[in-house]
Parts: sequence; structure tokens; C-alpha cells
Amino acid sequence: MKTTGGTDAQKRRAGESAAEAVSDGDVVGLGTGSTAAHAIRAIGRAVDAGLDVRGVPTSFDARACARDHGIPTVGLDTVCGPDGPGIDIAIDGADQVVLTGEGGDVEEVSGTLIKGGGAAHAREKVVDAAADRLLVVVDPSKVTNVLTADVPVEVLPEAHTTAATAIRDAGGEPTLRRAERKDGPVVTDNGNLVLDCSFDAIADPGRLAGTLSAIPGVLDHGLFVDMADEVHVGDDDGVAIHEI
Repeated sequence: MKTTGGTDAQKRRAGESAAEAVSDGDVVGLGTGSTAAHAIRAIGRAVDAGLDVRGVPTSFDARACARDHGIPTVGLDTVCGPDGPGIDIAIDGADQVVLTGEGGDVEEVSGTLIKGGGAAHAREKVVDAAADRLLVVVDPSKVTNVLTADVPVEVLPEAHTTAATAIRDAGGEPTLRRAERKDGPVVTDNGNLVLDCSFDAIADPGRLAGTLSAIPGVLDHGLFVDMADEVHVGDDDGVAIHEI
């Protein structure tokens, strides 16, 4: 269920803008998705020019992209252990982000996100939450005044039916995500399944996040509440940076 919309140029501008915030010596969380990949490539070019950083990938694809572009990678347990330096900054994309008020203007920037179109949201959330700063990179098609996209929920394979029932009881309509070009469901990097859950307009993301987290068998969900520090929106003319 990868999201579409926006041009590659818009995504590149957003990703490169956030990459400029990375400083020498930083440990950087490397997000997953096409817009975050532009940030990884930009960081890789800076590394080639002498920047000293280490990256913490959030998925198999993010790790492969980092290595392809010369960014040294390190495990989360290494940098976030008792003697580790921690993560200075994370750069990640979003399937949808709340920025605008009802009139369409940026009246109250909440930065609440839905992620998980690439089925990497559980690891993304761990890395993003551990970072001192989270920079979200999107194109204009991802910006909204209320969350309406399906919420991906990663579940243990044995629990997908019971979790689906609990999600329906909470007002959602879950659909097991099917794989493309192969039979069967999508399997995450953690070996689990993904339920894409429609809730229509989500008026209270924080409350829904708590409800989903409490369902037995749910590893994590794609609602990222009170985590973003900046949102970089790339458009045809440049980048708008919104501080949370």
C-alpha cells in the first residue's frame, strides 16, 4: 500500500532540505520511502565530500540505500545503549501529515502523521522516537487538515483475525495487505502481517493510537502523534519548513 502523489522533484527538494540539517559527527535515523531516499542520497553525497556521520536504517531498503551511497550504518542498540551517543536527528517521510486548519491555511501545525505505506512503520517509530529531532519530508499531496488515510497496523500472524475483530469494534475496517507479484500477504521485515485500517476522518489521533496499541497481537501502528519537530514540504518552487 505505498502511497502515490507528488512529483519526484518535489520529493527531492524536501529530502535534500532536511539533509542540510545534518551536522558533522551526527548519528542519523534514516527513514524509509521515496522521499526519505532523496535525503539519504543527499547525505551520501555529503559523506563523499567529507561529512562524518553514521546512519541508523529503519528498514532493509533504507540500509541498502545508505550502503549504496557510502553512509556507514550502525545498529540502534549500539547508539542507544547505556554508553551510546543516541540519535541526533531522524529524517522520515509520511503518507499523510496534518498541517493545515479547516480553511486550508497553516493555522495550527500539529505534525501528526500516518506512516506505514512501505510496511516499515514499527521500526521507523522506534528510531524516530529515539531521535533528539524528527524531520518529516513530504510533497504537497501528503498535507491535510485531518487524517483520512488508512492506518497500517502490524500484527503477529497468529493474531491477525482477533486483531481485525478488535479493530472493527473500535470503528475501523481492516483489510489484510496483499503482496504484489506474489501470492499471499505482505510480510514485514519483522516477519509480521499488516492490516490497512480505514477509520474515515480521524478526529482524535491520540485516542485512536492508544486504542490500537492496546489490542493484543498488535506490534505497532502507523499513527505518529507528538513526534515530529519539523515538516519539510517540497513543492514546484522550493521548500516550506514548518516547525512544530
